[in-house]
Amino acid sequence: MKVLVTGGAGYIGSHVVRQLGRAGHDIVVFDNLSTGYAWAVTAGELVVGDLADASAIESLFSAHTFDAVLHFAANIVVPESVANPLKYYSNNTRNTLNLLKAIEQHGVPYMVFSSTAAVYGMPEQTVLTEDLPLAPINPYGASKMMSERMIMDLAAASPLNYVILRYFNVAGANPEGLLGQATPEATHLIKVACECVTGAREGMSIFGTDYDTRDGTCIRDYIHVEDLAKAHVMALDYMANGGQSQVLNCGYGRGFTVREVIDVVKARSGEDFPVQETGRRAGDPAALMADNQRITETLGWKPDYDDLDTIVQTALDWEKKWQRLKKENNKNQ
Repeated sequence: MKVLVTGGAGYIGSHVVRQLGRAGHDIVVFDNLSTGYAWAVTAGELVVGDLADASAIESLFSAHTFDAVLHFAANIVVPESVANPLKYYSNNTRNTLNLLKAIEQHGVPYMVFSSTAAVYGMPEQTVLTEDLPLAPINPYGASKMMSERMIMDLAAASPLNYVILRYFNVAGANPEGLLGQATPEATHLIKVACECVTGAREGMSIFGTDYDTRDGTCIRDYIHVEDLAKAHVMALDYMANGGQSQVLNCGYGRGFTVREVIDVVKARSGEDFPVQETGRRAGDPAALMADNQRITETLGWKPDYDDLDTIVQTALDWEKKWQRLKKENNKNQ
């Protein structure tokens, strides 16, 4: 297929682009490089542009006949969304609307949307199904929920088919070390812990130690970025073969506590680093895990890296390489 990937120079998008390239798709990446990198685009053509620019979108869709759009471009930091909500409604919701207008006008048949478990909010269940009511508690989750609704409503009124993928906690890096998370000031737990190992951070915090979990810290479902990327490629194949629109959770269906993750990072690296225990953050549920029955049955998706040690090791290997590259780059400037 001829595929447009928005945000394809970012952490998750770049892993998907690489897998799409290996699967033989013809790819155009559209990214403003605000948090992504041109070097991360390992397949297809990179067009630098912003989804806030309607004329740039029109030029893109006029120059290419796309069979599918994979939409990753978004801001994703929950605390920032609380402090600066309009940034999230602009960059996430409004820009998705801009994209959907082009998809409708140019008759693109397929769309895969990068969504999040944050749309569920603070559910009473710890293992979440796709049919739960959506009740996001922050602007990030709300901005994604609104985008989901726009996609569903357009699909109801047009020939568009979609797969919405709701991510749980994405982590890890390409096992060959080609790609990884290079986002500045990242907030993901495994990334933060790996930065502590390399000295990029002096230490880290555990937010809340009094939850009703096995060690008092939050439990989350960590999914390796390559397994998540595979789900996107399979979602395209599914729709191309006549599959109907779907919403699918992306996770392994089991979780680890914050302490367990930090312990694995320390064990795999052989390094100790300071960990401060502090109070709970507002809006952190005790445990969140994906019911992944629907994605396994619908797409035939099976993870290849469903192992916390593997996730952490690939993240560690990448972080060491990334910090080394940054130091070399600084020397050469």
